[in-house]
Amino acid sequence: MSIRKNYLIFDADIGKNKPENIVNADATCPFCSREQLTDIIASDGPILLVKNKYPVLMDTFQTVLIETYECNAELSTYSKEHLYKVIGFGVKKWQEMVQSGEFTSVIFYKNYGPYSGGTIRHPHMQIVGLKDIDYTEYISDESFQGFVIHQQNGAELNLAKAPKNGFFEFNVGLDNLKSLNQMADYIQIVIHYLLHHFHRNCKSYNLFFYQVAGRIWAKVMPRFVTSPLFIGYSLPQVSSRAGEVIKEIQNIYFSESQ
Repeated sequence: MSIRKNYLIFDADIGKNKPENIVNADATCPFCSREQLTDIIASDGPILLVKNKYPVLMDTFQTVLIETYECNAELSTYSKEHLYKVIGFGVKKWQEMVQSGEFTSVIFYKNYGPYSGGTIRHPHMQIVGLKDIDYTEYISDESFQGFVIHQQNGAELNLAKAPKNGFFEFNVGLDNLKSLNQMADYIQIVIHYLLHHFHRNCKSYNLFFYQVAGRIWAKVMPRFVTSPLFIGYSLPQVSSRAGEVIKEIQNIYFSESQ
């Protein structure tokens, strides 16, 4: 059967064996049993980059970045030292795969919570080399333009004016990698806001990294049940509460610096 070139092919035979302890809390966590992990690519203390044991995406090279020893930890509560190590380690390994020249493009992302599309609760990210697909062909510069929430140290945090999926999407842009710690701070602030202050009961999010037109961006998306208008018609929606959310974040996290 012929498949369009720009579609990733999911290997169902491998997928049926994947552990899923997000939906099944009693399932054993494979990332807690470190003595059983194989194909370790790189490490920095509790942070590991390993080859994905369940490479369900064909024509890719899939890796998993295990963020911490603690299974129930969460990025929004990391110490600054550990936060900077995790983001710095991840971006470095992502860029190494990009610069290797082995892939058409490389994606770097994180799932958290039951609506995120993830299967493992233990904090982790994924770095995936795509052999035949250039993800940037499906990314518009417009989706990174937004209402500025805060700017500092060569980084910008904004609320997207034209979100990819709809409603609230937060962008963090970098002028250069010297601002990486500031990017990490903004990412942590947004995730903390979504999980602890957002007006809806947010329990899931995705974090995506992009390299577009020579600039690095991160996008944080709160995840809920996806709108049928987007599923059926690709019609994203924006919220009338954008101004309120921006002011709320500024008041909670940046009032002392304004």
